[in-house]
Amino acid sequence: MSKLGSLGARLYRGEVGYDFVGKRKIWYGISILITITAIVGLAVRGLNMGIEFEGGAVFTTPKTSVSVAQAEKYAEEASGHDAVVQELGSGGLRIQVAGVDTAKSDQIKADLAKDMDLKVDTINADLVGPSWGEQISKKAWTGLIIFMVLVVIYLAIAFEWRMALAALIALIHDITITVGVYALVGFEVTQGTIIGLLTILGYSLYDTVVVFDSLKEQSKDLAKQTRWTYSEVANRSINSTLVRSINTTVVALLPVAGLLFIGGGFLGAGMLNDISLSLFVGLAAGAYSSIFIATPLVADLKETEPQMKALKKRVLAKRAAAAAKGESVESAPRDEDDEPQDDVDQDAAPAGVVGPRTQPASRGRGRGRPSGKRR
Repeated sequence: MSKLGSLGARLYRGEVGYDFVGKRKIWYGISILITITAIVGLAVRGLNMGIEFEGGAVFTTPKTSVSVAQAEKYAEEASGHDAVVQELGSGGLRIQVAGVDTAKSDQIKADLAKDMDLKVDTINADLVGPSWGEQISKKAWTGLIIFMVLVVIYLAIAFEWRMALAALIALIHDITITVGVYALVGFEVTQGTIIGLLTILGYSLYDTVVVFDSLKEQSKDLAKQTRWTYSEVANRSINSTLVRSINTTVVALLPVAGLLFIGGGFLGAGMLNDISLSLFVGLAAGAYSSIFIATPLVADLKETEPQMKALKKRVLAKRAAAAAKGESVESAPRDEDDEPQDDVDQDAAPAGVVGPRTQPASRGRGRGRPSGKRR
């Protein structure tokens, strides 16, 4: 078995682990800081909307020896606006200039032909109106709202409303970070960006639901025992699915990184660059939120319940009594209500610190009897 597979098995059994939920205030602080930075960047710099949203002109030239940087300089001097230039596979250039009308477009075309030493009639000019972008934006917002409503309803039915609320907060967190990156870096927002943003919602939700499903199974009849609190079981759920989450995220990021750095960076494929950038940032943010935000939020919300508060008091009281007698949690005698559960291994230590358990315990002890007592 590989080292990663062996680690995954030990994480699943609770033999090793990291206290993600216990350190949730650190993750909350980091997320709040990143989110505030994204919102400030969005408010101060705004989004660099593409020509599809602002309207303008697109000029396509035949094969030319003029470089992309030179063409961008010529277009900005002729139009007085920022220009986006892409090299085409035929050797020609695609020059986008936002915020120009028909009269201005004709003048820019003439100036470009003169500067680039081309005939005017060989340059193709197309005007793009902002109405298309407005329609796409409205449909995207509508789709986003419908998606989130359906997600909340489904998760509330399949799991519970606390998990639905935590998943919704994680989704908003991921979208805010992705949009903030675009604002801070100044990347152009195109129709490809919108497609990428809508796509990451499913990826972000996938890892979250995997952890929630594990938590649902491991927390069955949790109030009937006095060994673990809800937060500890939630933390074990994260650890037991951690390797799976890492594997799925890495596998998803590899082809996206190929599109971003090879397709967009070296080959200059504009649409690939737009889609892959939003996917790359969104996938990374989604993996982070499913581990560090969504499940800790569920634990916080769940432990506001009187039943879970009482359970936590009983667990801590039992541990204090065991510590006073010099006993470990594993060797402490079971209470009458400490019924073994199929999904929560009573003998496994709570995932707290990466490393081996200090005291291995028999995994079959107490199984098959209604309590830990001997007959």
